[in-house]
Parts: sequence; structure tokens; C-alpha cells
Amino acid sequence: MKYVFPAVFDSEPEGGYCVYFPDINQGATQGETIAECIEMAEDFLCLALYRMEEDGKSIPEPSSINQLKAGVESIVTLISVDTDTYRRYYENKLVKKTLNIPSWLNQRAESANINFSQTLTKALKDELNISP
Repeated sequence: MKYVFPAVFDSEPEGGYCVYFPDINQGATQGETIAECIEMAEDFLCLALYRMEEDGKSIPEPSSINQLKAGVESIVTLISVDTDTYRRYYENKLVKKTLNIPSWLNQRAESANINFSQTLTKALKDELNISP
């Protein structure tokens, strides 16, 4: 799933920023520069939402960026993440499946040195319209 949530970057007295998501009550992250904070915010938000999905928890509606109140030295911006991309990257372990195919098809595929796992994976991705 793709999500967009507002993030608040609070300037820290000693330098850098603390970043939190008003709609996601699971902590905060930080960084020294805005670029580093955006990267950290993307990781933080994606992992938080991924865990909520995995635990079957409902994802809150994002607040309107215009309704958020932030300090004078704070920055409010939108952060976009895709938990499906995260899931494909981190949950890439293999799962053994048993299937049945006609004997004649098995013989021809083995003679042609077809990799059954690769072929089934590609076919499932095609069937589910999942890009490589």
C-alpha cells in the first residue's frame, strides 16, 4: 500500500532535527540535515505502517497538513512510503510449495532445463500484476 502522512521536523537546540508523525504514536526519529531526516522519516513511517498492517491494526487517516500546529522553527512536510515495496525487499525468504503437474509436462520441462521455481514465481507475478 502507498501512504502519505505529514511529518513535523522540530529544530533541536544542539543542531539537527527531531522528526515525528502526529498520526503515528510510535516514537520519533532524528537527523542532522533535512535530507537525512527525510530518509530517516521514510524508514520510520514505512516500518511503523508495515507493522500495523502485519498486526491487523487499522491505519489512521492522515491529518491535513494545513491543520497541524508546529513551532516557529519547525517544518511540516509530507512523507510518502510504499509498504508493498518494503515487504518485497525484506520478506524475500523462500517458501516451499508442493504442486501437481501432468507427467508429460514435467518430462518436457526437465528436458528443457526449466527452473520450476523461477517459472512459477514469474507466472504468479504476471497473474497478480506485480512488477519485477
